[in-house]
Formats: sequence, structure tokens, C-alpha cells
Amino acid sequence: MDQVHLRPARSQDRERVIDLIHELNVVEAALTGDRKRERSAAEAYHRELLDRLGRRRGEVIVAVVGDIVVGAMGFVIDEDAAYVTDDVRRHGTVTDLVVAPEWRSHGIGRQLLEEAEQRTRAAGCRRLAIGALVANDGAERLYRSFGFEPYVSILTKDW
Repeated sequence: MDQVHLRPARSQDRERVIDLIHELNVVEAALTGDRKRERSAAEAYHRELLDRLGRRRGEVIVAVVGDIVVGAMGFVIDEDAAYVTDDVRRHGTVTDLVVAPEWRSHGIGRQLLEEAEQRTRAAGCRRLAIGALVANDGAERLYRSFGFEPYVSILTKDW
């Protein structure tokens, strides 16, 4: 496999990152039925993501092979509510993680998680958080193999 380089996303990565978000939306739509499948939804989410990360001083990190973006991760240092103990209240959060389908199972997701852990530790934090759809078995397997454990469960009821 060619070498994977991680770096902050650049403006010229925009279309490829949106493509990755769109691909993930299509996969998750098949799992949950509540994801939009149009590329325009991925474009809108990309704008929201950049806005949210910008307000919180986070960023999108991309995984690049040659000159192709093959993965992306949103990362930010967050702060939980006042009732969380001080030692873990401030923590790293992976807001999004997506790897192109043809590049999955090549260690790219793990490299992005290692980057998030390194950034979290560098910020003096002791906790890294990430979310995954319950139905996304592949993501959950990766996250558990990286050392993540269930912490909060969000349940939904639709009518």
C-alpha cells in the first residue's frame, strides 16, 4: 500500500471530502433509513461541520495517498457539562470519521484515530470520545479495537 499522509484539510479538498460524506450517508441510509442520499445533503452537512468546528476551534484532518484524499476526520477539543469530573471534562472528540470504501480495512481509520489521540494527549486531556451508529458494525468494531468502550447510549423513538 502507498504511504498515507495526514494533514489538515485544505480548500482544494472540499469536493473530495463532500464525496466521502456522501458515500457515508448512502451507507448509513441503508442501515437506518433516516439519512438523505442526495449529494446536496452532504454539501450542506460539510458547511455545517466546518461552521461547528470553526466555532469550537476544531478542524478536519484528511488522510491522503499520493494526491488523493482517502479519508477524513473532524476533531475538536470539547468540554462536557459541569457535572462531569474535572479530570475528564475537557476531552478530545472525533466528530466524524469516514474512509473511502475502497480504502477501508487498510488501517486508515486507525491512523486517523491515532492522530486524534495524539492531539488529545497534546492538549493535556485524558479522554477521547467518538460516536457511531449502532447499526454500523464496521465502525464499532474499529472503535472497540482501538480501545473505545460504550459510555452513553442514545435511544430514539420515532412515530
